[in-house]
Formats: sequence, C-alpha cells, structure tokens
Amino acid sequence: MRKLAFDTVLIANRGEIAVRIIKTLRKLGLRSAIVYHDVDARTPAVSMADTAIAISGRTPIAAYLDSAQIIAAARNASAGALHPGYGFLSENAEFARAVMKAGITFIGPAPESIELMGDKIRARNFVKRHGFPVAPSAIEEDDPATFVCRARAIGAPLLVKPSAGGGGKGMRIVRDVDTLDDAITQARSEGLRYFGDGRLYVERYIENPRHIEVQVLGDAFGNVVHVFERECSVQRRFQKIIEETPSPALSPGLRKHICETAAAITRVANYRNAGTVEFIFGGGEFYFLEMNTRLQVEHSVTEMITGIDLVAEQLYLAAGRELGFSQSDIMSKGHAIELRICAEAPERGYAPTTGKILVLEYPRGDGLRIDSGILQGQQITAAFDPTLAKIIVHSPTRIEAALKAERAVRELVLLGCETNASFLSRILADDAFLSGQIHTGYLDENPHIAAGSSASDLSAFLATAALLTRPIRNSADAIPALHSTLGSWRN
Repeated sequence: MRKLAFDTVLIANRGEIAVRIIKTLRKLGLRSAIVYHDVDARTPAVSMADTAIAISGRTPIAAYLDSAQIIAAARNASAGALHPGYGFLSENAEFARAVMKAGITFIGPAPESIELMGDKIRARNFVKRHGFPVAPSAIEEDDPATFVCRARAIGAPLLVKPSAGGGGKGMRIVRDVDTLDDAITQARSEGLRYFGDGRLYVERYIENPRHIEVQVLGDAFGNVVHVFERECSVQRRFQKIIEETPSPALSPGLRKHICETAAAITRVANYRNAGTVEFIFGGGEFYFLEMNTRLQVEHSVTEMITGIDLVAEQLYLAAGRELGFSQSDIMSKGHAIELRICAEAPERGYAPTTGKILVLEYPRGDGLRIDSGILQGQQITAAFDPTLAKIIVHSPTRIEAALKAERAVRELVLLGCETNASFLSRILADDAFLSGQIHTGYLDENPHIAAGSSASDLSAFLATAALLTRPIRNSADAIPALHSTLGSWRN
C-alpha cells in the first residue's frame, strides 16, 4: 500500500458517491470527513464518515456550492485533502484553486486543466488544434456577429449546446435551419439559468449517434493510460441511465483506436488525475465531444472489468505518486452493466417522485455490486439529482450481464417512493438493447418502453406482493407500502 501525505480527506459531496469514496478511504486506512446539509443528516454517508460537519444555505444545493463553508469545514476537520466527487463543485477551477491556496490537496486535476478541458469550447479548440477529430462546428465567441451565419452554413441537422455545464441542460436539436434562432435563444436562456454562462456553440448533429467515453489516468511524470471505454448511449433527455463496458459497437481495432486517441488527448493536455474523454460515434467515425475532469457516475463498470479502484488511483495521483502500472498491465475481463435507480416516473414523462422509503432491500449474488446512498426510512425529496443508487453487474458475456441485470432490478425492493426500476427492466428485455442496436435516440424512437403497459404494471405489483411470501426486515412497513402500490396501480 502506497503511503500518502495526508491522513484525512473531506468529501464535498453527498449520496452514493460519498459512500463510495468513504469505502476506499477505509480500505486505505484514511479518515473521512464529510459536509452535509440538514436534509442529509440521517443518510448513510453522514453516519459512515469519521467526522460530519453541518453546512447551510438558502437551498440544500446552495449549501453544497458554498466553497467558503466547505473549505472552512475541511480546516475544522484537519483534512489534508478534499474530494469533490461529481457534480456540485467538482469541475469548478476557482474552487480547486481556493482549496489548494488553503493548503489542502485537491483530489482532481490542476485548476488549469479544469479551465482548459472542462470548458467545452476551449477543449474543442485545443483538441482540433492538435489534429484530433472534431465534428464541424461554429463557436459563438470566435466571432459573435457571424455566429448564426456560420452555424447555418454547416447545414441541418444541428446541435446547439451551452459551453458550460452538462447533463443535457440547454441542448437543442435543430432539423430545420429556420428554427435555429429560436433554439439559440432557448439554449442561451437555459445556459444562463443553470450555469450562469450564456456562451454557445453549434455542431453538426450526428443522427443516431452512440455515446462512447474513455476512462483515462495521468500522473505528474508524464505517464498516461486509458482504462478502456464505456458505452453510454441509453439516455433520456441527454442524461445517461444505463452504461456498459465493453461497447458492443466497437471492433477490437476501433476500440484500440478510440482508446489510444483519448490517451493522446490526455497526454498533450498534460492532464493529471482521473478524467473521461467523451466521443460521439456514428457511421464508423468518431468525434471528440468533451472531457469530464472528474470521476464519472459510471466509473463502477470500469472497476468491475479491470479490478482497478479508480478512487484510490485518484488519491495516489493527487498526492504526486507515479502510476503503479503501465498500459500493458491493464486487462479487461468480461462485461459489466450499470443501472441508475432514479426517483422518477418514466410513464409520466420522467416526472420526479418523492416519498419516504418504507421498505428497501437490494438484490444479492455473485458479480453484483450496489452503490447506494439511501436507507430505509429516509425521506426522498426533489432537492437533488434523482439518482438514488446504482446496480452494477459483471458476467463473462454481454448477454449474461444483461440477463443478470434484468433479474437484479426485478429483485430490487424499494417501496414508498416510485422509481424507474420497471422501466429499466423493460429496456434490458428489449430486443434492440439485447442485440446492441442502441443509440442516443433509442428511447425517443421507442416511447412504448417508457410508457409501459397495464400488463407490466400488474407484473410489477404482483412482484411487490410476493414480498409477503418471504421474510423481510421491518415487514410491518411493507403493508402500508403495498396498499400504496395497489392504489397507484388501480389509478
């Protein structure tokens, strides 16, 4: 075990990613500290941490975005390092700079790397300048006066995107250039609202593209490796819900090419720590999309096929250690699939859902991993991202992994708050998914999967009712939950 210069790490995050980080800190013999808003006071991450420090804000999200409070908490906890997780301040260069100025190690890349690669426009320009493939595009700040004309010249279909942020916020597909002006107005408004940044760019929209990303690691000695690719094409509203590795779309030669391209981009950027280089792929060609300068939600599937603890590697790299392995040491074994369990109702347009978790039991078995930040009795609110937990499976082949994942999500018991579990089960059983014929518009082209059916709803209810045939913890709580489920089904 490689010794580190710090013994306590503050986690500036919440939920399942905070729990995930704490598990690695424990494994490495390090102490964990965490900040929390009052709504998270009784969550697993707070109870697991060695030290928990309350923070406040006008809203729960505002508290987790308050860099001054978070840095003060790190000092109070005598934390020598800070891990931002993902979301919140994880890709905020000024926050990373303030953490370092406070004498605390930031578990992530240098602020300059976040500014370069975390900004979509700067990253695209940098990548294009170094000869890597980028889709035809028009960037507003290059020449604002000619922006619309340059975008029209690319030709439809187009994709309008904010320079800042992510998660599909502000993105607009334009199939008729006469609607471009309206799309730009709407995208700019959302960019300002969600990210405080109205800068835009427009790129050629690749019809039915696949979303392929590559996990990379870089150290302070110029060593860079890729940790293979992930397929993230099953999305709703530009947000991922199922991720897998390896991608069923790539031949061995194309896989080698796209992974080596990601590593080369990382190398010329002098990037240190963990990151993800994302591409769109279609018609046998791939184009650079963006780089995420943080840990990804879907890092779990990469860990399952390689056995590499990416959080541990982040800690080592932030401490200035050299990578402990070379590219030839990294092997991929089997197939892994991740399912995001979300508090939402796909059958009602993915409306967010809330409620108290009355009964919670996760599936169990070999090759099965649960990353969760919730517990029975917890109140689920609409204050945060709807992701509650992740189910990750690993099997020798993709079909075996898909069958295992479908069985696992059916065995999940979460009563009291409606989730997308049945929706995920329908995707996994769909012929197009099983044959690997997926793309980012797959769910839009198959609205029946989200809509469900009375038969599938009845099946879900009967599966819930079957709980009565086996012992469960706090079984008394199952009765009101079953009444609630039956009432929803009857309606």
